[in-house]
Amino acid sequence: MTQKGYTFIELIVVTTILMILASAVMPLAQVVSQRQREAELRRALRDMRTAIDQFKNAVDQGRIPTTELEPENEGYPPELDTLVQGISAANDASGRKLKFLRRLPIDPMTNSTDWALRSYQDSPTSTTWGRQNVFDVYTKYGGTALDGTKYSDW
Repeated sequence: MTQKGYTFIELIVVTTILMILASAVMPLAQVVSQRQREAELRRALRDMRTAIDQFKNAVDQGRIPTTELEPENEGYPPELDTLVQGISAANDASGRKLKFLRRLPIDPMTNSTDWALRSYQDSPTSTTWGRQNVFDVYTKYGGTALDGTKYSDW
């Protein structure tokens, strides 16, 4: 009588082949995950920068009174939370606030809403925020992207 089933050698060969295939797939999965986080970072930065630009346009058009802003502010939001909490609209007796973001996006690289900021008066290469206003936003994560650029330069 012959017994049916796999031999021990056949099981070792199949297990080895599966391990080789799995080791080839793991780096690819890591690259796909990193690429997805990079896309989320670009989207979050674009959303916040668009909101900052909309705030500036509202100030320039007179929809936001400059009396609520600091004199050296240049028409930019005083902090990121202002984009979410809103600011009183000019010539609006109803007390309605202009809001530019529903919530602060989460930085996919640091998993927090703690973003690095730059004010209009700061140097373009500054790594500290001068606290006059929010002119630009970038990630605090110091890593390098798949294309070789630093995330903080995006």
